[in-house]
Amino acid sequence: MEPTQLTTSIDALTRELEIITHNLANASTAGFKRRCNAFSKALDTQQGSPDTYSPGQIDLETSLDFSQGNFTQTGNPLDFAIMGKGFFVVETPEGPLYTRNGSFQINSNGQLVDSAGRLVSGEAGPITVPPSVGISQISVSANGTVIGSGANIGKLQIMDFKENENKLIPAGTNCFVMPDTEVRPTPAETIVVKQGFQEASNVKVVDELVDMIMVSRLYEANMRYLSAQKENSGSIMNVAMG
Repeated sequence: MEPTQLTTSIDALTRELEIITHNLANASTAGFKRRCNAFSKALDTQQGSPDTYSPGQIDLETSLDFSQGNFTQTGNPLDFAIMGKGFFVVETPEGPLYTRNGSFQINSNGQLVDSAGRLVSGEAGPITVPPSVGISQISVSANGTVIGSGANIGKLQIMDFKENENKLIPAGTNCFVMPDTEVRPTPAETIVVKQGFQEASNVKVVDELVDMIMVSRLYEANMRYLSAQKENSGSIMNVAMG
């Protein structure tokens, strides 16, 4: 194996460890979506044993796992969770962001906003709660319609990227952005909005810890291989120099 190939493998394993650490750090973040660890998929094809691993041969590319997390009941009238495939839309000056974190608030103008104060998009624009409606008087139907004191206030815009979902990339604060300007989301279908719930992170701590152990063992295997190569090279040089 070429030294550059081995170095690339070591660098990739280091990045993989950083990804696992990031997943674990967000195990309690509402709506967080973990990154898949490609190395674990490769190990699955090798009967899950790092002992059969050939240094430098596993592709460690990663992708986001958008599978749904468990629901946690909070009782907060402004906590919403989406059952099914789709994203809440958050408006920014740079364009829309998409999130599964439905922990919202009401700003000083009565508008529904996320934890960063950004407007949550409704199908007809920002959702504004009249001053006469208290938070406890707000209800949300299964299709995302927001009702205050019996009156229709608006409807949450919930969008789905379907087969293009894997093109989304993280944009910070537990949001995602679609970098491909040619891709347009469509209104989510067959979803249910649950009020008073948060969608938990889809990180499975035990699985991540197992992956961390595997990555560590693969890293050690690479380092031993590298050390052996250096020793062999040193022996050859000694022989050559007499």
